[in-house]
Amino acid sequence: MKATTTKETARAVRPVRAVRTAGGYSFRMNVRAALVVLLLALVAAGAAVVLIGSGDFSMTPGEVLTTLFGHGTFQQEFIVTDLRLPRVLVGLLVGGALGAGGAVFQTISRNPLGSPDVLGFGQGATVGALTVIVLFQGDAKEVAAGAVVGGLLTGLAVYLLAWKRGVHGFRLVLVGIGAAAMLTAATQYLITKANLVDATRAVVWMTGSLDGRDWAQVWPLLVVCAVLLPLVYGHGPALRVMEMGDDAAYALGVRVERTRLLLMGAAVLLVAVATAAAGPIAFVSLSAPQLARRLTRSTGPNLVAATFMGAALLLVADWIALDAFGDRQLPVGVVTGVLGGCYLVWLLVTERKAGRI
Repeated sequence: MKATTTKETARAVRPVRAVRTAGGYSFRMNVRAALVVLLLALVAAGAAVVLIGSGDFSMTPGEVLTTLFGHGTFQQEFIVTDLRLPRVLVGLLVGGALGAGGAVFQTISRNPLGSPDVLGFGQGATVGALTVIVLFQGDAKEVAAGAVVGGLLTGLAVYLLAWKRGVHGFRLVLVGIGAAAMLTAATQYLITKANLVDATRAVVWMTGSLDGRDWAQVWPLLVVCAVLLPLVYGHGPALRVMEMGDDAAYALGVRVERTRLLLMGAAVLLVAVATAAAGPIAFVSLSAPQLARRLTRSTGPNLVAATFMGAALLLVADWIALDAFGDRQLPVGVVTGVLGGCYLVWLLVTERKAGRI
């Protein structure tokens, strides 16, 4: 009787359930992961409402929701629709893109430090943007295009330099760290060669901020995310198999190099477009996938959870940047850098206590 009860209890808490629809289709669902995604979506939505209501013209959450549904005053609709909603949407899309991109790279490299921050893709986008600012005095659209081109060229260079009968995680991380160091030096060189106005503009862009974002940044981000995120999610099962190693993935029918190249290209483009829209936002792509995995307690890349975690992290950080320091508003990149540094210290202490380092 006791053994039966134990088995029933284990079955009751089993995280993965088989769900059968009325049409005869069935699929597996990780209940805990689904609840985590729902919770993160609610956190992101709540942070979005609070952010829209924050500012010199403050609004209650009820007034924000009323205005979003088209029943606010003319003044409220102007402030929400034209001024604050685009900023929040850019934050959601940038955070989601960084979270998904970080999850892809950490899975491909099989290294928790294998994020775009460490592998140099963010630095490549920064060099591209600063090249346009310093050398060509380009406008905002040209700077964004330069960031995208810089990120894509860096991704291509890292992939080719890491190639040797395939791209393996350890070699990818080493090449990426080297590329990041060289690109950081290039960034510093460009700043030293800039005049005062361009250097100030470059430093402001490099801090990473959502200030002044409008619908011109929303639509390109939305299109890229709408195309690439489903592509990445669709290759989630193959990415999970690739965690077991290339040989095991080949044996199970995964076209490893083609899948790796496709996912790396999609992740690089996600990170590059996100950086073009908001500047280099530190640590979101590094910490979001790891926090998502800790919450879901699930193996695999946790792509959807990492996406929502990135969106929630960035909006919460932006709310802290706006309201936590009184009249002194900080760029969101400063806050994510501080939070990311604290997270890394906590992770180091936790891993050391567990005896894993």
